[in-house]
Amino acid sequence: MRCKIANVMIAAAGMYLLCPGTTRAAEMMCSGEHGTCVSSCMKIENRSLVPTCLVNCRARQITCLQTGCWDNGSVNYCGLSRR
Repeated sequence: MRCKIANVMIAAAGMYLLCPGTTRAAEMMCSGEHGTCVSSCMKIENRSLVPTCLVNCRARQITCLQTGCWDNGSVNYCGLSRR
């Protein structure tokens, strides 16, 4: 019986060490959203639309740096770090 209890305790300790409960999510920043916006612009097949897309990304970044909110055209979310 003691052997089973010891094995269960060792297994539980191993799981605790291998699977940390919660990890901190990465802080969302305006610069990160701007990078995502630029990468999506680079995927546009019609190359004549890329400059306009990049200008829109820059305008969204400026707004984000002022307000902490990012508007991607369909969703507006706030609470971003202004760095």
